[in-house]
Amino acid sequence: MRFAVVTLVIFITIRVFFLEAFSIPTSSMENTLMVGDFLLVNKLLYGAEIPATDLRLPALKDPDRGDVVVFRPAHDPTRDYVKRVVGIPGDTLEMRDKVLYVNGLPQEEPYARHIDRRGDAIHPGMSWQSDHLVAAGPSDHYAPSRDTWGPLIVPPREYFVLGDNRDNSEDSRYWGFIDRNTINGHPWLVYFSVKDEGETGGLLARIRWSRVGHRIR
Repeated sequence: MRFAVVTLVIFITIRVFFLEAFSIPTSSMENTLMVGDFLLVNKLLYGAEIPATDLRLPALKDPDRGDVVVFRPAHDPTRDYVKRVVGIPGDTLEMRDKVLYVNGLPQEEPYARHIDRRGDAIHPGMSWQSDHLVAAGPSDHYAPSRDTWGPLIVPPREYFVLGDNRDNSEDSRYWGFIDRNTINGHPWLVYFSVKDEGETGGLLARIRWSRVGHRIR
């Protein structure tokens, strides 16, 4: 009985403060993460939440550009999202024809996927950006689109995140920055991956064996 209790305590401690399993439901991070990937998330890295409190354990580091993070955005606080950090506090961000600029420099992003080469329409859901533009002036002339927007300044303790599948991702472009306190972990390993049930064959045939054990970068 004592062994079972100790084992349960250890499991709960690991689950709450160190590692958590997470699955990918959408294609917004392809090809870095695939629908049907099951991940282990390192919760200790950015400071794990202490249950039933507003406190966190000390973080080992703050999120940095390029980090893939798990978080709960303000507009949907009951769901976990996975995106990549592209802007940290104080950064100036801009996108021109799908190319991301950080502090005036174009970024090399080998993980970014662009599949839609059609014209890019103005997106009304991006109007929030007007309050964070570098250049002061009438905001009614600002017409951001999925592929062309900014330049914006990232506020203190906030981050800007994008999906790697840039043409098919709902992210900071549309619903804004994410607060540091909403970032809960770093997915670091794919421990299982399976294709959609619509694929032919049984479960064994649908397992993506090449992705099992894949490190996330």
